[in-house]
Amino acid sequence: MGYALARAFSRLDHQVILVSGPTALDLPDRVDFLPVETAQQMFDAVAHVIGSCDIAIFCAAVADYRVETIAPQKIKKHSDTLTLHLVKNPDILGSARNIMGFTGYLVGFAAETENLEAHARTKLVQKSCDMVIANDVSQAGIGFDSSDNQVWLIEPEENTALPLDSKEHLAHHLAAIITQRASQKFSARE
Repeated sequence: MGYALARAFSRLDHQVILVSGPTALDLPDRVDFLPVETAQQMFDAVAHVIGSCDIAIFCAAVADYRVETIAPQKIKKHSDTLTLHLVKNPDILGSARNIMGFTGYLVGFAAETENLEAHARTKLVQKSCDMVIANDVSQAGIGFDSSDNQVWLIEPEENTALPLDSKEHLAHHLAAIITQRASQKFSARE
């Protein structure tokens, strides 16, 4: 979805910076690309570029936790169980406003498996987003590993369901909506 959105915004003649982990997807034309491999690298890359952005869209499914220590060698089987200690990864979206100082139009994504609208609304408030785009990843055929998606736009005043569509078509529709909402926000500031 992130690559489809980058492509859609580029086609609307926005300057696009795409921060992405490893993927087999083709890089969209006319975007600046910052490749990363870890959540910390993504945090650092976003912190470095977000100040130059008017709109920031966070749709990467970054793991909430990582292993505390990476073994320098292969871990051999010594017992029937193995305990891994996990530590939290940095909250990139949650840091956009209060740590990175972003004042533009902030969009987060919420991949949920239950209570979609309630969890997305909580994310909207807790992370100071202008919009959260939520989808139910427990449904087969949409979201991850699919060319289709169905999303809900969660905004301060309303929730709007968008119909099932290809990610490419959906991205163009979302780009138009986000551009309009951002323009309204910036006009209200003047």
